[in-house]
Amino acid sequence: MTLKNLLGISLDEIKPDAAQIGKLLAAAARNIADAQITGLSPENRFDAAYKAIMQLAMISLNANGYRTLTSKPGHHQTAIQTLNLTVGVPMKQVIFLDALRKQRNVSDYSGDLVSDAAVTECLASAQELLVQVRAWLKANRGDLLESGVALTGGVGSQRGNK
Repeated sequence: MTLKNLLGISLDEIKPDAAQIGKLLAAAARNIADAQITGLSPENRFDAAYKAIMQLAMISLNANGYRTLTSKPGHHQTAIQTLNLTVGVPMKQVIFLDALRKQRNVSDYSGDLVSDAAVTECLASAQELLVQVRAWLKANRGDLLESGVALTGGVGSQRGNK
């Protein structure tokens, strides 16, 4: 399968946008930092880490000239499941990220609690994906990086654990 096969079904073609990529990289780093704030509920920490994963998946599509069709259902699933095609994330990791997506849906739509272990797994997955996306951008689309900040911005807790 290629990304072109998904055009009009779940993807739209766009011009890669360096400014958008920079903003999303910074937002993903902030969400990863927020997910580390131990004073937040596990559900909010999980949501922040998952949001970072989604932002990184959107960056990956954007850098390749695509975006999901948000007017159609399944755009989170599409974004995650195309990570292998966009930035070379191994399929085993894509399957795990998709499992996190499903867990997030259960929590959001049924009110189920999120375990500390799930938070830890989601946060570690977001951190790993951030490293992978930054490395892929640097190696393949350096032209889309407006400044070194997009590559070197920290993922630690800048706001402190409260």
